Amino acid sequence: MFKKLLIANRGEIAVRIVRACAEMGIRSVAIYTEPDRYALHVKRADEAHFMGDDPLAGYLDPRRIVNLAAETGCDAIHPGYGFLSENAEFARICTERGIAFIGPDADVIARMGDKTAARDSMIKAGVPVTPGSEGNLADLDEALEVAGKIDYPVMLKATSGGGGRGIRRCDSADELRAQYPRVISEATKAFGSAEVFLEKCIVDPKHIEVQILADSQGSAIHLFERDCSIQRRNQKLIEIAPSPQLTPEQRAYVGDLAVKAAKAVGYENAGTVEFLVTDNEVYFMEMNTRVQVEHTITEQITGVDIVREQIRIAAGLPLQYRQQDIQHRGFALQFRINAEDPKNNFLPSFGKVTRYYAPGGPGVRTDTAIYTGYTIPPYFDSMCLKLIVWALNWDDVLDRGARALADMRVQGIRTTAPYYQEILKNPDFRSGVFNTSFVPNHPELLQYSEKRDPSEIALAIAAAIAAHAGL
Repeated sequence: MFKKLLIANRGEIAVRIVRACAEMGIRSVAIYTEPDRYALHVKRADEAHFMGDDPLAGYLDPRRIVNLAAETGCDAIHPGYGFLSENAEFARICTERGIAFIGPDADVIARMGDKTAARDSMIKAGVPVTPGSEGNLADLDEALEVAGKIDYPVMLKATSGGGGRGIRRCDSADELRAQYPRVISEATKAFGSAEVFLEKCIVDPKHIEVQILADSQGSAIHLFERDCSIQRRNQKLIEIAPSPQLTPEQRAYVGDLAVKAAKAVGYENAGTVEFLVTDNEVYFMEMNTRVQVEHTITEQITGVDIVREQIRIAAGLPLQYRQQDIQHRGFALQFRINAEDPKNNFLPSFGKVTRYYAPGGPGVRTDTAIYTGYTIPPYFDSMCLKLIVWALNWDDVLDRGARALADMRVQGIRTTAPYYQEILKNPDFRSGVFNTSFVPNHPELLQYSEKRDPSEIALAIAAAIAAHAGL
């Protein structure tokens, strides 16, 4: 097993990895830039190293990070999610320096990160994909020709895209003409590549993803599925495991497809295969070659520590589980608590957390890096906390989620928590039947009245009195 591991990330996922290392007897090394000087992952790791004043550069320089790992005696690097987690060059440099990369092989990352190459791999493996262009589009004329054959609506996508960026739905030829240069521009800025492809738009699908684990001995298993249909502008908000919408037959089918996809590309480590499901049709969408933000809910229903398994697999150990060993029990929800104001078009709300109180009780888990007095910097993703709840049945997990959200206190900033409370009250959501159009189809859920904490009101009154008195 590894002796020392560098975490090439920040925030809650870095804290999550620190905890896994502590349980496994592995020394953890954190990195940070100036805005993260007082971050929780810096405080919790066994040692931490400053990467410079620039907020982002220190987290995005693969050679500098690998050099630091070598200098500090690390024999492994965990990339978390985001940043360099799906950067094939980063994985390749780790291998060259003899440092284990906690993830799949660089060639697999590159192949599955290229959406057209991933589609080709799935087609060869017999995994169903949505109709679309054969490879990248040469120009707008080809895009119009393909769209004419498969019919509108279509999705124009950046080949190297991810995280909901570089995607546009086009309902007509005119929209495709307008969106084509925009997607090219966004893809170039975000991913350094102008390559795009086109797929048939599956209208109002369920977004279903399957967690897989695969070792270096050729074994691969799935840990059942997560339902990520509750999303806004391709960004997930609430995730559910398992999906309340799948039949046992559908559950077995998508699980088998995910394992088939992993074996087809020689996958190793933890990964997620994402599908669009509509009626009885299932289509491969993409494969994420890293740990997912929402891995937590799979852990809650299966009891498998996914981050621990990632580290074990990277150390060359075989899977501890066979497929028949994996069972799911109950339901789990994850709420992405973002520092955003839902009533103001989800405008980011960065700043100082004047009070943080984590909810507790049976079946409640929080993964976060915030604390009372912590200032959320404006340079990174707006997610500040993940609230996870588990219960034996669907109705109970909804009620537990509502209670946990009400228990939680994150003051000093606006968050998405009140909006999630409205979603939990909605009859359509409570029925367990919904799709990716749920959020745009329910704009009325944003018309909630906020209940301010009495302590916040008292502080505001005191500040007003002090200002009036010239204190």
